[in-house]
Amino acid sequence: MTNQEIRDKLMDKGLKVTPQRMVVLEAIDTLHNHPAADQVIEYIRKYHPNIATGTVYKVLETLAQNKIINKVKTDRDIMRYDADIQKHHHIYCMGSDTITDYYDDKLNKLLRNYFRKYKVPGFTINDIQLQIVGKFEDIEKCR
Repeated sequence: MTNQEIRDKLMDKGLKVTPQRMVVLEAIDTLHNHPAADQVIEYIRKYHPNIATGTVYKVLETLAQNKIINKVKTDRDIMRYDADIQKHHHIYCMGSDTITDYYDDKLNKLLRNYFRKYKVPGFTINDIQLQIVGKFEDIEKCR
């Protein structure tokens, strides 16, 4: 994402464009690996050592609440962040602790149709996101 695209995302959600928000969103986008907060902080510290850890956590929460990024919890209960807010699912490789985006329109349609037919009583579904947990035989596929 360019700086202008980051600014636009923030402004589209009515958020003030701050250097901290710019840097955190840039870090998540640049890392491309569904980073945990500590990975975002480590990346930011290389280039902006004066941004406080607490500030990064607050910005991550603000970005998630405003649907600029998504939170993804791993099998190990670690919160990770995803800059791609398009409809997709995740493949979580337990062998490498990596998360890969998984796009499948047929799966989306199948899930929508299933839950239209078999409703969960008293529950309104807003979105369906699968996290497929397993392990690649070829560890290189996890990277």
